[in-house]
Amino acid sequence: MTTDSEGKPRLSRTHLLALLRQMLRMRRFEERCVELYTQEKIRGFLHVYIGEEAVGAGAMFGLDPNDGVVATYREHGHALLNRIAMNPVMAEMYGKAAGCSLGRGGSMHLFDAEHRFYGGNAIVGGGLPLAVGLALADKLAGRQRVTACFFGDGAVAEGVFHESLNLAALWQLPVFFVCENNQYAMGTALHLAHAQTELYRKAEALGVPAERVDGMDVVAVEAASGRALASVRAGEGPRFLECETYRFRAHSMFDPQLYRDKAEVEAWQARDPIRRLSDWMSRSGALHEGELEAMDGEIGEEIDAAVAFAEQAEWESPDTLLDHVCAPVSEAPPPPPDVATEPERLSFREAFRRGLIEALTHEPRSFMMGEDIGHYGGCYAVSRGLLEQFGPERMRDTPLSENGFTGAGVGAALGGARPIVEIMTVNFSLLALDQIVNNAATLLHMSGGQFPVPLVIRMATGAGRQVAAQHSHSLENWYAHVPGLKVLAPGTLEDARHMLWAALHDPNPVVIFEHVLLYNQEGELTPCPQGVDIRQAAIRRPGQHLTLITYGGSLGKTLEAAEALAEEGIEAEVLDLRVLRPLDTEALVASVTRTQRAVIVDEGWKTGSLAAEISAILAEQALWYLDAPIARVCSAEIPIPYARHLETAALPQVEDIVGAARQVMEGAE
Repeated sequence: MTTDSEGKPRLSRTHLLALLRQMLRMRRFEERCVELYTQEKIRGFLHVYIGEEAVGAGAMFGLDPNDGVVATYREHGHALLNRIAMNPVMAEMYGKAAGCSLGRGGSMHLFDAEHRFYGGNAIVGGGLPLAVGLALADKLAGRQRVTACFFGDGAVAEGVFHESLNLAALWQLPVFFVCENNQYAMGTALHLAHAQTELYRKAEALGVPAERVDGMDVVAVEAASGRALASVRAGEGPRFLECETYRFRAHSMFDPQLYRDKAEVEAWQARDPIRRLSDWMSRSGALHEGELEAMDGEIGEEIDAAVAFAEQAEWESPDTLLDHVCAPVSEAPPPPPDVATEPERLSFREAFRRGLIEALTHEPRSFMMGEDIGHYGGCYAVSRGLLEQFGPERMRDTPLSENGFTGAGVGAALGGARPIVEIMTVNFSLLALDQIVNNAATLLHMSGGQFPVPLVIRMATGAGRQVAAQHSHSLENWYAHVPGLKVLAPGTLEDARHMLWAALHDPNPVVIFEHVLLYNQEGELTPCPQGVDIRQAAIRRPGQHLTLITYGGSLGKTLEAAEALAEEGIEAEVLDLRVLRPLDTEALVASVTRTQRAVIVDEGWKTGSLAAEISAILAEQALWYLDAPIARVCSAEIPIPYARHLETAALPQVEDIVGAARQVMEGAE
């Protein structure tokens, strides 16, 4: 599209035919998908784009092949717009191995790494921070390209919308936000969900220049998109386009559409973007007689061929069921570059800090972001001085928006960076659980192995500081429950110093839990020229009478209990799990098989705990070697109290571990 001296679009016949073909191709594909759904060839949720084609066609026409696209769950049209061939899209709708996501994503999760199509997202607003992170990775790497992000009006009510747009504006990132305002978030009308129904005003309030356009007019959408994209490419920061449109069909195929009346639907159908353009082209002589019918026939043949391809394609073998949960680690990480050659005394805080310095010094793709990590120096002073050393681009202070900046970390990892995200405390991570569980942990699997997420998330955990219930959680087991994540819990200075380097070289999302009571503890750091292995548990004290199993902040108490037991003639082996997912089951079973007794020390609550999982593993794999019941020492089943004596009583203490060990030994006699 070109413009005249007044900025109005000047349209060629070739250009108009291309726009018409794209919209018609999307429409006919979606209509066939509806038919296939009724035949039970396509299952699950099916959200079709019928009625909204002008938005996708107009907004994406100006994108370059190297630009990225983040879509929503109604993304079939976006995928087909110069991104993914129809055959693999249709095969994915069927769930076949020839699909663009190997059949693992389905209708809502179409991916194509080669064409930088980062997929649909079943979580409303879930793709917004990914787009921010992708753009951030591009900006840090000096790449001149745009990330386009599509979402509906429902997403504008989500907190992550505001978090994402604020970050994009704050950091002046090259993101083109496209709101497909189809008037309904599922079945709730716009005026029932938003006090401000002019949605572009919300973007303006967040510092993102915005425009509103008739989303049923593909020419208007393309012209507005062209203006926005020109600004983004010129380095002027993000832009927002609200496209007023309408879905002619139900929200999904399960939707009975009881929330809108027939007259409203018919009024919008009278503005059908395909008929609107074709009629105008016919009147102006740009569309010749029989041309539309010929175009429709060609598209029909393409769809027939895609259906035949999907029908004939093979199902993925059940033998591959466990593929693409975690990206394979082909080799051990390189040795840490800054290893001390002599033992030295230092605190855990300094050990963690040295790990950060090493990462930022020797991995140029790495950067750190989180709340108060830069100017403040970190809530626990771990990152103090790093802003001055590495600058604000790589020590990136964020707003209080955990879901937004964690999701941006996921997006940056997708974009080739190696982000280190710090969430101040584990309780704050609950605000980011959506991005951690629904994106970081699943994108590799849903994309059929195309999109690993090499992200490191650090957070403080645990109790013992008299800060009451909300700041005293030990929720490591929640994250250890999730396939696709790797979960680490350092309990020694060596692990505190070197785990980050190993995690940074892992192609998977790694969550590192740092116990708050460790930061001030001091000890002797032993040189580790080979680094640490984040795949294996470690025996911290050998023994023969029973195994004490623990991790993280409880390791010191457990070692102290083992020394007390030794004075009574009980030699306890202390097994430091270190890696909570995947558990080193082999080391766990081997130790208990030798000692024939087990006590598990876990600061989490006993019900549904990591200790419960370990007990189940031992019951399944080592039951016949046990000479006594498994014992668990966990926190009391209450929110952690504030008062010192009550907090102490609620948490596992050395005497509790010793008492449990004695009972196990007595039960074995």
